[in-house]
Amino acid sequence: MANPRCGSLATILFLFSFQAALLQGAAQIPVVSQNLVTDNVSVVEGETAIISCRVKDNDDSVIQLLNPNRQTIYFRDMRPLKDARFQLVNFSDNELRVSLSNVSLSDEGRYVCQLYTDPPQEAYADITVLVPPGSPLIDARDEVLSEGNETEMTCTAMSSKPAATIRWMKGDKELPGKPKVELTYDRMYTVTSRLTFTVNKEDDGVPVVCIVDHPAVKDFQAQKYLEVQYKPEVKIMVEFPQGLTREGENLELSCQAKGKPEPQRVNWVKVDDDVPSHAVITGADLYIENLNKSYNGTYRCVAANSLGESYDDYILYVYDAPTTTTLTPTTATTSTFITTSSSSSFHPKASQDTAPSTEPAAHDSRAGEGAPRTVDHAVIGGVVAVVVFAMLCLLIVLGRYFARHKGTYFTHEAKGADDAADADTAIINAEGGHSNSDEKKEYYI
Repeated sequence: MANPRCGSLATILFLFSFQAALLQGAAQIPVVSQNLVTDNVSVVEGETAIISCRVKDNDDSVIQLLNPNRQTIYFRDMRPLKDARFQLVNFSDNELRVSLSNVSLSDEGRYVCQLYTDPPQEAYADITVLVPPGSPLIDARDEVLSEGNETEMTCTAMSSKPAATIRWMKGDKELPGKPKVELTYDRMYTVTSRLTFTVNKEDDGVPVVCIVDHPAVKDFQAQKYLEVQYKPEVKIMVEFPQGLTREGENLELSCQAKGKPEPQRVNWVKVDDDVPSHAVITGADLYIENLNKSYNGTYRCVAANSLGESYDDYILYVYDAPTTTTLTPTTATTSTFITTSSSSSFHPKASQDTAPSTEPAAHDSRAGEGAPRTVDHAVIGGVVAVVVFAMLCLLIVLGRYFARHKGTYFTHEAKGADDAADADTAIINAEGGHSNSDEKKEYYI
């Protein structure tokens, strides 16, 4: 009975001798494969690679797969190489498909598909092993930043193959970094990107993200939130009144201040003068009652923290107390005159002793800056003049009418003379004739 071990050894020797003959023939006759095809493979370290040798039109020729060292991995469906990581996935007349599990960097290289035709054909499959980088690390030069200062951050992606690329995002805006690539002794790449930028108060709480792009990983990133300190922001709010500030009324102002760190103090001052003695300051609120024009000026709210101080101004201008329109009758003979009491509208220029400010424009209580307009007394005076003129014209017309329509009246001197034949008889018959001659005697001299 034949020894099976001897038969197996004879088969292997035959394969190697056959392969050597083919290689010798291939070396003598270079052939560009057209019937045999394969594909390059990229695989992440530790995962599984699939190598496929395909024949378009096979004439029962033998297919085999060789490793980069020209060692036979599979001859048809037999595996001479003692590496259990190689497994047969599919074998047919048209395909030899093999899987390689737990791929490492040592497996990288050019694999050969051979077809034993006359002449022999070869196709090459390059296996590229991808090594993902380690978790990215962000290093910030300053933990707490100040408004207007420049800061620097670095992001590092270590031990990758091929080299990774690094992008920076601050909020929704991409910033340019300066990358540096280093090749380590184990053929790995370490990439460091440096980012420099200037911060402002709007950056407080904004994330800075380091994004690592690599074919072996997706959405690989690290982020750091900015902590920015800034000077106070100050704004004066007018609580009362909503319109013009007039004599006798009250004024209430509120100062809103925010910063990081929080403002340590909030003060009210009057520019180039003292705050009125009876003004009440409660925290950030200023209250002045019974206003008069001596209180005119610029009131300033000042807030400060460890980074500095800021302020906002309010320009106070006190107007006259509101007046009413009165009708005053006179004792003129033929007309009634109407008088109107009014105050002139005065719009002063800006205070010349107020120093120019680099802060936003100050609040102003004067007319024309958000306050209601005053009554135009010139218009009222014109209306009154028209009314008076119309009344005078009416009186003149009435006087002329009564003058032209005088009433008729009768005397008793010619009573009874209507039937007299002549003048003498009429005089005699008239009332007051001879019977009254003693009472009405006329003497002619």
